[in-house]
Amino acid sequence: MNILIILTSHDTLGDTGEKTGFWLEEFAAPYYALKEAGARITLASPKGGQPPLDPKSNIVDMQTEATRRFQNDKLTQNLLATTEKLSDIDYKRFDAVFYPGGHGPLWDLAEDRHSIALLEHFAANELPIAAVCHAPGVFRHVIGPNGRSIVDGHRVTGFTNSEEEAVGLEKVVPFLVEDMLMSNGARFSKQADWTPYTVVDGTLITGQNPASSLGVSDELVRMLARSKAA
Repeated sequence: MNILIILTSHDTLGDTGEKTGFWLEEFAAPYYALKEAGARITLASPKGGQPPLDPKSNIVDMQTEATRRFQNDKLTQNLLATTEKLSDIDYKRFDAVFYPGGHGPLWDLAEDRHSIALLEHFAANELPIAAVCHAPGVFRHVIGPNGRSIVDGHRVTGFTNSEEEAVGLEKVVPFLVEDMLMSNGARFSKQADWTPYTVVDGTLITGQNPASSLGVSDELVRMLARSKAA
């Protein structure tokens, strides 16, 4: 199975003067879960090359088994440093797509025409789409085959308003993930802040926060296994 992981290229946290990017756990945990399931993984980003890492995701308190594995994995570090440019990707050769979060995707991937076209192709062909934490923000302008938002009428989750408020960035981000999903007709659900929570609806898999990364990737692996067996 060929899996595409798409990461942000955006590194500026609004006008705060701080850096952002992708959240390490949200890349590392799914990457290793998919790799161990036998997936052939391609990494891409809007600009190609090294995607920016949110520095807050790399502090000691945020380390997990997967992030520690990544820190000792030179091969995967080298792969991450050489992501393909999203506009060069032939997305029709992939069986599923996964979007890690971090705040970065709210600025670039949510507006990226190549990402939007890719997601519309996957939705039209009923191929698995997985996104965790802030990454469901990439659905903002994506239209499904029915002519409505890709999330309209679907059960989804994502980084909640209260979690954004807890990190003090509700007035910094270009939009709130929870509000955007609901305004696009999603049947949004959530658990308590920072609780692992994954929602599956058809071929759409979403996770609420960084702690949901492994749950989302496990559901994606199960979905791909069922598809292969069918």
